[in-house]
Amino acid sequence: MTPNDDAGFVGLLTARAARDPQRIYARFCGEAVSYAMIERRSAAFAAHLRERGLEPGDRVAVMMRNSIATIAVVFGLARAGIAWVPVNAQQRGEGLRYLLTHPQPKLVVVDADLAALVEEALSGAEAPPILRQGSELDAILARSAGFDEPAPSPNAVFAIMYTSGTTGRPKGVVVSHRMLRLAAEGVGRVSAARPGEVLFVWEPLYHIGGAQLLALPMIRDITLAMVDRFSASRFWSQVKAEGASHIHYLGGILQILLKQPVGELDRDHGVRIAWGGGCPPDIWPQFRDRFGVEIRECYGMTEASSITTCNDSGVVGSVGRPMPWFGVRLLGADGAPVAPGERGEIVVETDIEGAIFPGYLDNPEATAKALRHGALHTGDLGSFDGDGNLYFHGRMTDSVRCKGENVSAWEVEHVAAEHEDVEDCAMIGVASDVGEQDIKLFVKPREGAEVDAAALSDWLAARLAPYQNPRYIAFVEDFERTASQRIMKHRLSPRLDDAWDRTAPEMVR
Repeated sequence: MTPNDDAGFVGLLTARAARDPQRIYARFCGEAVSYAMIERRSAAFAAHLRERGLEPGDRVAVMMRNSIATIAVVFGLARAGIAWVPVNAQQRGEGLRYLLTHPQPKLVVVDADLAALVEEALSGAEAPPILRQGSELDAILARSAGFDEPAPSPNAVFAIMYTSGTTGRPKGVVVSHRMLRLAAEGVGRVSAARPGEVLFVWEPLYHIGGAQLLALPMIRDITLAMVDRFSASRFWSQVKAEGASHIHYLGGILQILLKQPVGELDRDHGVRIAWGGGCPPDIWPQFRDRFGVEIRECYGMTEASSITTCNDSGVVGSVGRPMPWFGVRLLGADGAPVAPGERGEIVVETDIEGAIFPGYLDNPEATAKALRHGALHTGDLGSFDGDGNLYFHGRMTDSVRCKGENVSAWEVEHVAAEHEDVEDCAMIGVASDVGEQDIKLFVKPREGAEVDAAALSDWLAARLAPYQNPRYIAFVEDFERTASQRIMKHRLSPRLDDAWDRTAPEMVR
């Protein structure tokens, strides 16, 4: 079905809690969380916000890892009509200061062990009050304080969600209550979740990948099985222990799981569907055949209620077709639609008011670039096949001009990630001796593996065009990542003296 135009999600929680209070909404690290518990604690927090003088439309920054308290805080903010500003718990320093000052929050809620980082980041600024998770917050959530104000309008601001910022400063996406509801409806469609099933959740709630699941239990009558973080080595044992029927993937999660040692849980886990975005065509059959799960790929952005398309036909490599409430066009550099098989910018349109975000917080320049004539210009490249299936080809800006050719980082990285000893990798452009740029590839070897740069370069040369083959190869122990597990490329070193150089005299063969 297409959600009603006036649909929000707060009423779903209160209605379910009244009808079936002991029904399990979620389990967090095995601890059951009932609808009654979430309703009671979120009401207590919403009442506390009113006592502090916060009104609908105000903003509260929340720097908390996944926990039962975090769920209550987020629902409490939503019930009070106060905009949630989720802050990545891994943020530090100037990046953290920006996220805590740009949205001008009236309050900061933070895990107790992260409070010192928040205080340091806000030093010298006109800092809002800080509420610490632990005894202080627990006492608030334990109160018996009802909250019976009407649910906020679907057009009310639910959250200011800052984009990943892989190449620059993050932008604050204004997300309405309607958008969060549509995101959950989209998850229901792409995951094909059935009543009574269990969705395994490793994603942090401070990222849209986790936040979009908040309303799903009420919509599809499923249960969330939440863990504190992603762990490749414990993944399948956690999944089996929770009785999960679904797993979610982003970034290189599938590749990382494929490179774990073969084990008895590979086919003894109970999962029937893996859903998400970013599954390379070559990984798709490998993962499906090894683990015996159906792959359901999707595409989307926070700016368009998270999920734009869904592949429910099983066409390998495709991100599918648009949700009923969206349309997709592909436009060339001249603004005209491209022919099937040709690449163009993915442009998202809708006939539901508010399904596409109203803009970036206090950033009219970025808003004007993304929103044109009511449509979202994503900055992503895509192509259609003859049957109307969409294929994703990476970010338009994540490319390098090398030897007169545009080299897509997405294409190079997906080839390099196929190497059996490469766990993950990332490509950037660096200064060239002559002309445009050269390619530098960062490689994280698989645990226990030793990768020879020259041998890897030869392996890549057999699979990439000459202009795509990285000149420089650097090895790293790990990557700094965003909440969605994307590699933070702006943190990668552009130096040339810390990497193997294919063109160095001693390397030339």
